[in-house]
Amino acid sequence: MSSPKRMHPIAALLNILQHLKELFIPILLLLFFGNRGESEGMLYLIAVGVGLVLFLVSGFLSWYRFTYRVEENELRIEHGLLVRKKRYIPFERIQSLDVSEGILQRPFGLVKVKVETAAGSGNGEAEAVLTAIKKAEANAIHDLIVSAKRGSNPNEVEAIPDESVIYKMTMPDLLLLASTSGGVGVILSANLAIVFQFEEFIPYERVFQEMEQFISNGIMFISIVVFLGFFFVWLLAVIGTMLKYANFTLRKVEDDFIITRGLFEKRQFTIPLKRIQAIRISENIVRQPLGMATVYVESAGGSSSNEESSKVLFLPIIKRHNITQLLEPYLEDYEWNSKLSPAPPQALVRYLIRGALVSLPVIVVMVYLFQIWGLLSLGLLAVTSLWAYLQFKAAGWSLEQNMVTLRYRLIIKNTVYMRKNNVQSLSVKQSLFQKKKRLATVEAVVKSGQGGSGGKVLDLHEKDIAIIYNWYSRENSTVKME
Repeated sequence: MSSPKRMHPIAALLNILQHLKELFIPILLLLFFGNRGESEGMLYLIAVGVGLVLFLVSGFLSWYRFTYRVEENELRIEHGLLVRKKRYIPFERIQSLDVSEGILQRPFGLVKVKVETAAGSGNGEAEAVLTAIKKAEANAIHDLIVSAKRGSNPNEVEAIPDESVIYKMTMPDLLLLASTSGGVGVILSANLAIVFQFEEFIPYERVFQEMEQFISNGIMFISIVVFLGFFFVWLLAVIGTMLKYANFTLRKVEDDFIITRGLFEKRQFTIPLKRIQAIRISENIVRQPLGMATVYVESAGGSSSNEESSKVLFLPIIKRHNITQLLEPYLEDYEWNSKLSPAPPQALVRYLIRGALVSLPVIVVMVYLFQIWGLLSLGLLAVTSLWAYLQFKAAGWSLEQNMVTLRYRLIIKNTVYMRKNNVQSLSVKQSLFQKKKRLATVEAVVKSGQGGSGGKVLDLHEKDIAIIYNWYSRENSTVKME
């Protein structure tokens, strides 16, 4: 595969569509506001037509001038219209090839390949993208890269790689994933709208004086329409989730985890074991009572424009108590059964105060605007107080010899497992109010994509913070005290 090759011609169309997507707003503004008089109409249409023709020609020439080849253990790419640019990517720098089959690629037996390296391209994007190449060529490039890293001859017959299927999503799991995603909150909101939008509970005469007669006669109709609208949006979200994660499979092939998913757009992600920086277990408010959770992998490298290459959905939905049994044989360096120490009792007051600070301004405004009816907003204080208590109960930490675990809740309850050698920095903060209660906040950060990720727990006891601080600072000098 040493001679230069062009991508399939469909790549030209895909590039044009991508550019049109980026220029959608300017084109829309030009169509609506560009023509200022009838006399200039013809010239205006001619100018737009010439611009579109140049745009199409530019897209075609960009495809024609783009070539790629594999030579001397490098992926070599040349592109550019006026200035010829060359990019040589050594195989040893390539961390993974992310492969996807879009709707336009699939009829032609093509795939899109994103080349990810440890350092990235420097501009927050993938190192290289081959928009439309044959599956066989993508597989050949992959095999050459694997052979080069092993130091073997690609023409030799190699042993079948060690492969095992870790997780495969069933149809019931897919339905549960889709129906318990963020879209479920929409339908709950719609039901609340029907319950509360009745004249005996809300003074429509004050709020909608000019629409009083219509609302009083048509409130039930309006409520049903709103409900159906929200339900339709929620249903679309459920269908979209099912299409996106259909046939989700997690496999381990030697030292790589490989994820495949998608019905219309098939995608494949490769996660080298050595790139895994942290494991995150997330439990949202719907799945937690069901004992279900979602597992993410924080991965080094990748691109900031492609979050999926850094924060990878590892196990979309799984019983919380099954995670250890499933992952322990493959991620042996992690301690899954550590007992977490909770936040101290004196921290509860601070959590409740933070919750009240969210709701009190809203309550004051509602009482001011609606007077006696505004007192109904006091229910918001009860809701935020309950949420603050759940945040307090979720806060926790644990240490093992080579791993720290932090648990916290914003809206979703997160438990983050981080190995010591992957922690980039550990910061400790203590305000004057925390100091009076002998509390402090700790945050650990690992490399994820082009930035960082990790966990942050508020209002732990000083002695617990000191234990975490000493555990990390013995061999590291980047701990920040603020």
